[in-house]
Amino acid sequence: MIKKAGLTGLLLFGMFFGAGNLIFPPSLGALSGGQFWPAILGFVLSGVGIAVLTLIIGMLNPKGYVDEISQKISPWFATLYLVMLYLSIGPFFAIPRTATVAYEVGIAPMLSENTGAKELGLFTLCYFLAAYFIALNPSKILDSIGRILTPIFALLIVALVGLGIAKYGADLPQTASGDYAQNAFGTGFIEGYNTLDALASVAFSLVAIQTLKQLGFRSRKEYVSTIWLVGIVVALGFSVLYIGLAYLGNRFPVPMEVMNTDINKGVYILSQATQAIFGKSAQWFLAVMVAMTCFTTTAGLIVSTAEFFASRFPHFSYKHYAGLFTLMGLAVANLGLNAIIHFSLPVLLILYPITISIVMLVIVNKYVALSKIGMQLTIAFVTIVSLASVLGEQFQVLLLQQWINHLPFADLSLPWFIPSLVGLMLALVLPHRQKGNNE
Repeated sequence: MIKKAGLTGLLLFGMFFGAGNLIFPPSLGALSGGQFWPAILGFVLSGVGIAVLTLIIGMLNPKGYVDEISQKISPWFATLYLVMLYLSIGPFFAIPRTATVAYEVGIAPMLSENTGAKELGLFTLCYFLAAYFIALNPSKILDSIGRILTPIFALLIVALVGLGIAKYGADLPQTASGDYAQNAFGTGFIEGYNTLDALASVAFSLVAIQTLKQLGFRSRKEYVSTIWLVGIVVALGFSVLYIGLAYLGNRFPVPMEVMNTDINKGVYILSQATQAIFGKSAQWFLAVMVAMTCFTTTAGLIVSTAEFFASRFPHFSYKHYAGLFTLMGLAVANLGLNAIIHFSLPVLLILYPITISIVMLVIVNKYVALSKIGMQLTIAFVTIVSLASVLGEQFQVLLLQQWINHLPFADLSLPWFIPSLVGLMLALVLPHRQKGNNE
């Protein structure tokens, strides 16, 4: 059982840990300054805790979240939500971001200063061709990612973090800047959204289920125990590397001229720390580490997204969808890293609260009978608040901003929390209550 959990945990860890997981923690460390611990606590809570819980709950149902959402909310909402989710963690944001980070952090610094779209285009073309060939054989993904690539890049990251903390750990952090100075926990919590891990958990739970089926189990009890062990493996791996990368960023000396510009702090810290620690070989080391990290995630996302669309919309085959999403990822990647991050955050601020609320309903319904209309109202409340929050911020609608700011926990970036609890309370008292499948 432990061996099965370890193999599956390595597979999932390798698929999860990608571009955002590398660049966002050191950036948080640098910007949070003396508010490091509440900031990293918020980040780990959303980036690890919610993601792993979402993964475990999804693995308990062999049919995945499609079945859970269809039963508790409605089939059409399940399709709409999952299409948006898979496109977000797939060709629109996560897939192209992995390729762009691999290029900007690992490859671009080794080229001349006059590099541009041509070099990025050539790199991403080769990158996505390789990912596509891996995705064509999803049954081999455990061997290619779990047993080979994951241990390699994990060791590379641990080496960088360990040596970096040994070198800079005694240095004092800078003053907290931006939103971290006012609301370190809430800002760190929202920053955890950028990893996309809770959304990816919805998708990767199906990959984990298929992997576990290949390993075989003597009983349902052994299967469930293995799932919890998988969750522990993934959670420990994430938490250690997140805290280590963030602490390195917190203590690494970043010049004020860099802190006061739009330069991605995570990219800067990774690049400069690697060069300071490893000297002339630094950029090759960084290029290998980042390429390994991002590539595993790219392959896993192409597989998961293509499998979902092939099962949900069987008009085209898995290979057709894999090719389509590879081409879409290639096109979006050439827009550049900053553009991808900029456009992704509003979508995440809508999808994340809905995802968290769905997981909450699934957990509670396993033990307590809930009304279907109450569960539908819960998701409706959360969706309305999330949409209002994003629209108010993006379009500077003062009335929406004032309404959101008056909601409880808005100062912690959780304005949707109380509306979700109100919906849950209604689900407890409204008629036609049914209890979910309690595993």
